[in-house]
Amino acid sequence: MTNAPTSSYLPWMTEGHEYFMSALKRIGDEQLEGPSALPGWTGRHLLSHVGHNARALGRLAHWAATGEPTAMYRNPSARAEEIEAGGVWPAPRLRDFVEDEQVRLSVALDRLTGVQWQAEVVTAQGRTVPATTIPWLRSRELWIHACDLPSGGDFAEFPDAFTDALITDALTRRRTGQSVAVGVRATDRETDAFPRGDVIVEGPSADLARWLTGRGTSPHLRTTTGAPLPQLPPWL
Repeated sequence: MTNAPTSSYLPWMTEGHEYFMSALKRIGDEQLEGPSALPGWTGRHLLSHVGHNARALGRLAHWAATGEPTAMYRNPSARAEEIEAGGVWPAPRLRDFVEDEQVRLSVALDRLTGVQWQAEVVTAQGRTVPATTIPWLRSRELWIHACDLPSGGDFAEFPDAFTDALITDALTRRRTGQSVAVGVRATDRETDAFPRGDVIVEGPSADLARWLTGRGTSPHLRTTTGAPLPQLPPWL
């Protein structure tokens, strides 16, 4: 989870959806037939995932609202099955699907009370978190996957505060179970937001976020010792 104020998460989710849809509108249906930036996924698979992710997070919102345990996915294979099923839908249906599921999730979150926002739910990775985490999880999906679309978005266009939160969140996840802790330093602006580590990688904040979330490296990234960049395990 990030250290950003909880009040930031819902605006980031809304802005992230707008950013994703703006990137999507620049892409023709025929481009969605081709590959996305994610190995093995076409653009249609990516849209299927983004729409089904909103639906899955809506299940967590239902859990928070009712107290009825409702997993994001019914079993370990359900996520992949949903993505594959939606990946064969026509592109216009997928565009509507992403929009409609985002609206449903937003409505469900708007209905949560103060007490319900603090209810504990369990993510697809098995982490127990308060419901306040749900809009952060959705924000992360929307902003990052906008950059996975064919001719899609760019990490350099993310809001600075969101980029900081994303880097911090990614660093926290990257350190889990690792013998060497990776830290970063942004070279494009002054910030002390990021954890230090045994190995420090420095470079522009957008490039750091892109690398930490498994979207490739950049010639602008380097370790402070001159050693090669650490090898990172797959993102999520």
